[in-house]
Amino acid sequence: MAEIKRFPRLSIVIPTVNESERLAILLADLSICDYECELNIVDGGSSDQTISIAQLFGAKVFRMGKPNRGAQLHQGALFAKGEWLLFLHADSRMEKDWSKKMAKVIEKTSSKNYAWFFQFRVNKKSPIFKILELAVLLRSNIFKEPYGDQGLLLSKELYFKLGGYKEIHIMEDIDLIQRISRLNKLKGLKANLITDARRWEKVSIIKNTIRNALLRYRWSKGEDPEKLFNEYYSIK
Repeated sequence: MAEIKRFPRLSIVIPTVNESERLAILLADLSICDYECELNIVDGGSSDQTISIAQLFGAKVFRMGKPNRGAQLHQGALFAKGEWLLFLHADSRMEKDWSKKMAKVIEKTSSKNYAWFFQFRVNKKSPIFKILELAVLLRSNIFKEPYGDQGLLLSKELYFKLGGYKEIHIMEDIDLIQRISRLNKLKGLKANLITDARRWEKVSIIKNTIRNALLRYRWSKGEDPEKLFNEYYSIK
């Protein structure tokens, strides 16, 4: 019998609020893992079947009274037992060989010095989405500014050394990425993360991009993240 190769245990952290329509598909992807993985769902007050679905897939569920993605992500890291942390959004999809590609990273000791992001893909094919994917490719690989929907993989040691996610309602991904980038510790994975196109089906890509840029600018000028969060989700 061939020897089973052991990798450091991976803790996967997913923040949720009413994600029953999409969560099951992601958890099915994650269940096909070639090494020991831990699933941590940190829920911000779902009223649908999100928690039941998470439990059905054997995930550990941690409940918070209200949504705060930064706080949910950080709590998931605090609860995690793994040596490596993988943060994902609930509307993402993984490639079939995701765990093999990730194994090539986490088995190397030097990889612990960096945080890693996936390459952005949309689950629908059209010219406008191809342009969007190209724009994100340039932003994340050249300017080193990936967003939360591209996932984030890093060792638990590096996560806490960086200070982790701030417990803020919005822009928590940009805040952490900026701290990582200042230290030149950000690299792209040779793996795709597929994102649900639903957010662009309600609002055009151009309008969505402009709105997000304005929200980011206002956040950089010190506006209250909770106020920006409420405004963002009242429009979505």
